[in-house]
Amino acid sequence: MQLHGHTIAVCSWSLQPKSMAELVAKVKKLGVNHMQLALNELSQMEPAKRQAELAELKASGIQLTGGMLHFAGEDYSSIARIRETGGFIPDGEWGDRKKITADVAKLAKELNAGAILAHVGFVPPHGHAGYKPAVERVREVAKMLAAQGLVLHMETGQEPAGELLSFMNDLNEPNVFINFDPANMILYGAGEPIPAIKLLGKHIKHVHAKDATASARPGVEWGAEVPFGTGQVGVKRFLSALKEVGYTGPLALEREAGDNRLGDIAAGIEAIKSNVPA
Repeated sequence: MQLHGHTIAVCSWSLQPKSMAELVAKVKKLGVNHMQLALNELSQMEPAKRQAELAELKASGIQLTGGMLHFAGEDYSSIARIRETGGFIPDGEWGDRKKITADVAKLAKELNAGAILAHVGFVPPHGHAGYKPAVERVREVAKMLAAQGLVLHMETGQEPAGELLSFMNDLNEPNVFINFDPANMILYGAGEPIPAIKLLGKHIKHVHAKDATASARPGVEWGAEVPFGTGQVGVKRFLSALKEVGYTGPLALEREAGDNRLGDIAAGIEAIKSNVPA
């Protein structure tokens, strides 16, 4: 499915599938033929079972816009807890998470996924003692992925756009780009999505279509994720900002809350259809 020049995709984890067959059926029910695929569970499967699941995917004809990497132990119960536990930043988890990343990268290469999406963690402010180690860890991951012919899509949310841009400039790795998630900016209280798109534009290579409303205490308490098109992102201005910066890549619908995710994603697709960018 193509809308306004974008390939429309869905994030596999949003659909909470129990098998590849169930995932394929749900994706096809949405009328799309692209998805961003969570890779951790597949990478850890017994080989025969994994190959059976991958055969199901191949037979479906569904194409990947990339793979997704996450880690056990990431605690999203509060912004404070995910700041301490997320991504590549926690010292005590770095060794294990580096190995998991290598396993996922190997599978992503096998699938010709092209890219891996990850929350790299809360990057400390420039000048903080933890800033340089964070740069070096993400650089190590970037080089690991480059060796497999992959790029890294760092997901937005934790840092204000200006801090993320500074980090990207200091990192200066040719295979590191941004997966822009407008809802995360609102959920974390990290700033307004539209100005962030305009600041980060040339680095954005993948986008999540996700929506949210802000909390009364931004940056301290979570905002609320809502179906795409019903929150504070503003579909038309969001699509118009992407057009303004020349973004023509995928829009992957993501829904991580609610008890009717398939219906919410279908409604999100309709919201994209009905909002022609200026």
